[in-house]
Amino acid sequence: MAKLEGVRACVFDAYGTLFDVGSPVSRLAAELGDKAADLSKLWRQKQLEYTWLRSLMGTHADFWHVTGDALDFALEALGINESGLRDELMTLYLKLDAYPDVLDALTALKARSKRTAILSNGSPSMLDSAVRAAGLDKAIDMVLSVEDVGIYKPSRRVYRHAMQKMQIQDAPSICFVSANSWDAQAAAQFGFQVVRLARSGGQDDRLPGKAAARIESLSELAGLV
Repeated sequence: MAKLEGVRACVFDAYGTLFDVGSPVSRLAAELGDKAADLSKLWRQKQLEYTWLRSLMGTHADFWHVTGDALDFALEALGINESGLRDELMTLYLKLDAYPDVLDALTALKARSKRTAILSNGSPSMLDSAVRAAGLDKAIDMVLSVEDVGIYKPSRRVYRHAMQKMQIQDAPSICFVSANSWDAQAAAQFGFQVVRLARSGGQDDRLPGKAAARIESLSELAGLV
């Protein structure tokens, strides 16, 4: 795999890339029984759909609000109405599990003098909570939220925001890493050098933008930059 040239900073998507969005439901799987997998999938699906739809509608609400709306939809659709479950799942979303390869990968990048950042749909408070709960605060130089822009990925305004906040003038100096193919491809179409993290395989979307590299674990990243 060819090494990426001229990379000054590695910018990561958060949800699904650094943090396991399935972990809240996994922790309550015993209570949810055979509906657990469907709840986790539908919650995530609607969460993403609502970000895209709100962006198109021009009716922005922060990611905490969107995440709650998506959970409400999923719970109702699956006929799950246990008292207190909704609040427990939302609380767990503030303390998502980081994937096992995350901390070592960030540490390896810092050892190579690469700046590190998160660029996420998450609200600042959600991201701060997740980063601290996972013990990543010393490994991440900057946490950037779409709330500063008022629109969700994959708007070009979001990727441009990362360049502005990091004071990087040329897009290819940023290596953007995402496990979400639509996000990775949008960032590549914008101009970043993109590494597509394919933790469990999966095909790319039929969208503009092509990643410069594809990896199955973040442990492979430092060797590319």
